Amino acid sequence: MRIAIVKLSALGDIVHAMVALQFIKAALPDSRIDWIVEERFAGVLKDNPDIDNVLTVNLKSLKNNKMSVFRQLKTIRGYAVNNYDLVIDAQGLIKSAVTARFLGKRVAGFDADSVREKAASWFYDVKVACAYDANTIDRNATVLSEPLGIRISREQILTKKPFLFFDHEDQSLYTYLRQDRLNIVLVIGSTWESRNYPANRFIKIAEALQQNCLVIWGSEQEKNTADSMASQSRFINVMPKLDLNSLKALIAKADLLIGNDTGPTHMAWALNRPSITIFGPTPVSRVYQTDINKVVKSASSVNPYKLNKQDYSIREISEQEIIGKARTLLRL
Repeated sequence: MRIAIVKLSALGDIVHAMVALQFIKAALPDSRIDWIVEERFAGVLKDNPDIDNVLTVNLKSLKNNKMSVFRQLKTIRGYAVNNYDLVIDAQGLIKSAVTARFLGKRVAGFDADSVREKAASWFYDVKVACAYDANTIDRNATVLSEPLGIRISREQILTKKPFLFFDHEDQSLYTYLRQDRLNIVLVIGSTWESRNYPANRFIKIAEALQQNCLVIWGSEQEKNTADSMASQSRFINVMPKLDLNSLKALIAKADLLIGNDTGPTHMAWALNRPSITIFGPTPVSRVYQTDINKVVKSASSVNPYKLNKQDYSIREISEQEIIGKARTLLRL
C-alpha cells in the first residue's frame, strides 16, 4: 500500500504526528509511506526508517510571491505520479487539504466538526471524527490510523520507541556537553512572546540547579537574550546555531529539557528524554504527561478554539515550581 501523509507544519505538530509511524509500520509492514512537508521542517523527518520519502513544498513562499503558486502546483503534481492508494491530511487546513487532493484520488482527513477550517473537510473522501479540543497527540494518531483500519491506543503511545533520528550532526555540539555536571537544554523562545517564560526566571532556575544549562535559539533576538542570560550566570552556556539534525542530536544527549510550548521542547518527548514544558496561553492537552515528561501551567483558563495571544500569565509561574520538578527528574 502506498500512503502519503500531508503534515506541512509546524515543528511541534509534525513531531506529535510522527509518533503514529511506528505503529502504522508494525500493522502494515509492506506499506510505503511518503511525507509531504514544508521544506524548512524537513530535517525533523530525515533519517526516520518508517518514512520512505520526505517530499518538500514551499507553500509559505506564496505569502510573498503569489506567482509561485504555479511552481508549487507543479511540484505537488509531480509527487502524484507515485500513485498513492491513500493520502491522509493530518493538518486540517484548506491549503493542506488542497495539497492532499492534488496528490491522490482517495483522501482522508478530519470531518468538519474536528477542524478549525471546516471547509477543508470538503476535500476528503474519508472523514475522521475527533474532538478539536482533544489531546493533540491522540488527534494525530487517530487521523493517521483510522483510515487505515488501525487503532493506536494510549498505552502504545506511552510505551513508544524514540522516533527522531540523526546522522552526520555537527560534532562541535558535543564539546558543550559536560561529564562532571548534568546537561540541561533550555528552550527560551517560541512563536509568540506571550508563550515565553521570562529570561530572568530561567536564570534563577540555572542558579538553583547549578548544572550545565545549554540555551538553544532560533532568531537573533533569542540569541541576544541567550547571551544576556549567559553573562548573568556561570551555569548557562549558549549553543551555536543548530540545524534540526544537530538539534535532535543535542536533545538526545540531554539529561533534561526545560522549555516553552514549542517544537524543540516537544522533541524531548519524541526522544524519550526528561522534559518540563511551560504553558501559559496554550492548553496542556497538546502533550502527554509521563513519568519523565512534566508540565507547568499558569492559572489562566485557555479556550482551545480561540487562543488568546494577549494572555501573558506564563510570567506569573514561580520558578520554584519548575525547580522542584527539575530536581525530582534529575534526582538532585
